[in-house]
Amino acid sequence: MAGFIVIGVGPGIGVAVAKRFAREGMPAGLIARSEQTLKGAVDALGGAEVVAVNADSTDEVGLRAALDRIIAAHGAPEVVVYNAALIQPDTVGDLTAQQHLDAWAVNVVGAITTAAHVVPAMVDRGSGTFLLTGGMPEPVSAYTSLSLGKAGVRTLVTLLDQQYGAAGIHTASVTVTGGVAPGSAWDPDEIAEHYWRLHTQPQGEWEHEVLH
Repeated sequence: MAGFIVIGVGPGIGVAVAKRFAREGMPAGLIARSEQTLKGAVDALGGAEVVAVNADSTDEVGLRAALDRIIAAHGAPEVVVYNAALIQPDTVGDLTAQQHLDAWAVNVVGAITTAAHVVPAMVDRGSGTFLLTGGMPEPVSAYTSLSLGKAGVRTLVTLLDQQYGAAGIHTASVTVTGGVAPGSAWDPDEIAEHYWRLHTQPQGEWEHEVLH
C-alpha cells in the first residue's frame, strides 16, 4: 500500500493528521526539523509502520533527501501533507528583508520544493493527494509574515490544481481559523478529519479549500 508523508509533523495538527492516516493502515513518512519533535510523533503513532527523517523544510537538498528516503521505503506516496509554518507576531516594518525571506521559505517555498519532488511520481501513477495546512482566511496586520505566507499557500493550491488536477492530483488546503488546542473549537483531531475527507473525495466532488 502506498503511504502518506507529513512534513512538519509537530504536536497538534501534524501528529493528529499522521495518526488519522495511520489508523487506515497506511505506512507513514514523517519529517520534522527537531529530533525531539520527530520522536514524539513516532511515539504517538504506536505500532504503525513509520519512516521518520529529520530535515528542515527550508533546506532544499535536505528536504529532497528526506523525501527520497521515505519513497525508497514506501514508494510514491498516496498523500502528502505540508504542515510546516513559521508562526510569529510581526507587523510591517518589524522584520528585516532576510527575516521575511526566512518566513516565506518555511511557509511557501518548502511546499513548492515538496510538490516539485513528489507530485510527478503521483502523476505517473494517475492519482494522489497533496494537502497544505492553511490559515489566516483574512489578513491580520499583527501577523504580517504569516498572513502573506498563508495567502501564498492558497495561491499555490490553485496553481498546483491548474498544473496537475487534470492528471488526477487533488490539491487542497485546510484553512485553520483559530488557535489549535485539544478540546477547543480548533481541536487537532477534529481538524485532522478534514484531511482524510479531502483525500477520499471522488474527483467530481473535489474541494480545494476547507475552513475550520
